[in-house]
Amino acid sequence: MDTPGIHAARNKLDARMTQTAAASLKDVDVTMMLFEPAGDFTDAELTMVKALQKGGPAIAVINKVDLLDNFAALEARKKQLEEFGCFDHIVTISAKDGTGCDELFAMLKPYGNEGPHYFDDDAFTDMPEKELVAELVREKALLFLREEVPHGIAVVVERFKERPDKDLIDIDVDIYCERKSHKGMIIGKGGQMLKKIASAARMDIEELLGVKVNLQCWVKVREDWRDNELQLNSLGFAKP
Repeated sequence: MDTPGIHAARNKLDARMTQTAAASLKDVDVTMMLFEPAGDFTDAELTMVKALQKGGPAIAVINKVDLLDNFAALEARKKQLEEFGCFDHIVTISAKDGTGCDELFAMLKPYGNEGPHYFDDDAFTDMPEKELVAELVREKALLFLREEVPHGIAVVVERFKERPDKDLIDIDVDIYCERKSHKGMIIGKGGQMLKKIASAARMDIEELLGVKVNLQCWVKVREDWRDNELQLNSLGFAKP
């Protein structure tokens, strides 16, 4: 399980994401907690460490060692993590160039417990198709908008219907944002940005589903939805 990142909560959605990460500890054989190679720990990281001190086995993974030119700082970081007393191992890696990853994989192997064959051999996710479609649309929106619109974008699939007479799926999607000004940015001049988002998402969705897709996207405003409990629930961001 790849849980949401641990960071200081700026809104209720952030808080729920951190709660989801903490709640996942009881369901896994071993927890890996990813750390920067230097710098101060955030309050959210320290909260997670406290949870690990009461939880099951854990491994500390220090990433981005390829960027280091001061290995004294790395040794200081290792010492800090040792003092927490909750990590079975401390591993240094570079996810970018692969340094230390083989060592990490070998370290994880003894923690694995053989269990039932829950999924088919060709299964690559347990997410419903509608959720995957929503994520693909949101991905394209964030990719093309970059810094113009903050991550206050939520996507909900309102219709997902196969046509009985042809190999085609009709999909209607609502894209929610927090400000009227953001709505204009997402739609773009003459609707060009929304067309760009929908076209790129449609191509990925067709590849995912293996059929032609008629994708219709609408942009709607829900003011400050990330700080509204009812809005979070209705958009599918349930409490853990």
